[in-house]
Amino acid sequence: MVELNAALFAEIFTVQAVAAYIAIGIVAGFLAGLLGVGGGSVLVPALVWAFKLAALSGQWNFRLALGTSMATILFTSVSSVRSHHLHGAVRWDVVKNFIPGILLGTLFGTFLARHVSTTFLIVFFALFMGLASFQMFFEYKPKPGRVLPGRNGQMGVATFIGTASSLVAVGGGALTVPFLVWCNVSIKNAIGTASAMGFPIALGGTIGFIFNGWTAPGLPTGSLGFVYTPALLFTVVASVLLAPWGAQAAHILPAPLLRKVFAAVVFGIAVNMMRGVF
Repeated sequence: MVELNAALFAEIFTVQAVAAYIAIGIVAGFLAGLLGVGGGSVLVPALVWAFKLAALSGQWNFRLALGTSMATILFTSVSSVRSHHLHGAVRWDVVKNFIPGILLGTLFGTFLARHVSTTFLIVFFALFMGLASFQMFFEYKPKPGRVLPGRNGQMGVATFIGTASSLVAVGGGALTVPFLVWCNVSIKNAIGTASAMGFPIALGGTIGFIFNGWTAPGLPTGSLGFVYTPALLFTVVASVLLAPWGAQAAHILPAPLLRKVFAAVVFGIAVNMMRGVF
């Protein structure tokens, strides 16, 4: 265990890195409350950039971004869901049916993330977010008679959402919100319910990323498995403060317009990450 002396502390907590972590937390926290997406779609690429700014070099940086994003969502989701619950926008019956599948899927997804290549993870992340942004932008209207499946059906969907979400370290809203809307759940209830899904997804994902990264060689000082605690500290503080503001805005501002803007931003991030690979 490396002792965190003054010189090492100054090296880890540079002004540029701390400012970047706080800025990332502000944006991610507001988006988590606003759209129920956990903020991971912004957190992951932003943390990769911040790690370069902090001069972290190593083969694990993308996985550290995934794990740190998951751990941040663990805190952000609590702040976000509280505000949505006060507005009566959380379908707790759906949350209850989703939780077993979510936990199973996230643990499996983090196992996959440890054993597949970084290029695969980046491509999967970009394609995942590109498809999610397409769905969010065009807001396909479901058939009027379509309803949520039964308990087993919801658990199966939750397992898939948990696996995919942990692979790309998002709170699940990018899939949960479109699925619930597709089943004729109102957009505000879908966003509020998705924010509640963020906690079990982040819990299973964080445990998985810590466990699967525990013995990884060459991790930077301050890492807890694939969770980089210096980044986690500042992103959490900023995101938890901003998440309730985002949730308030979700019940005031026109959600369809905001979803389209966010979808465009997410699509741009996905395209930029694909460019970096190819």
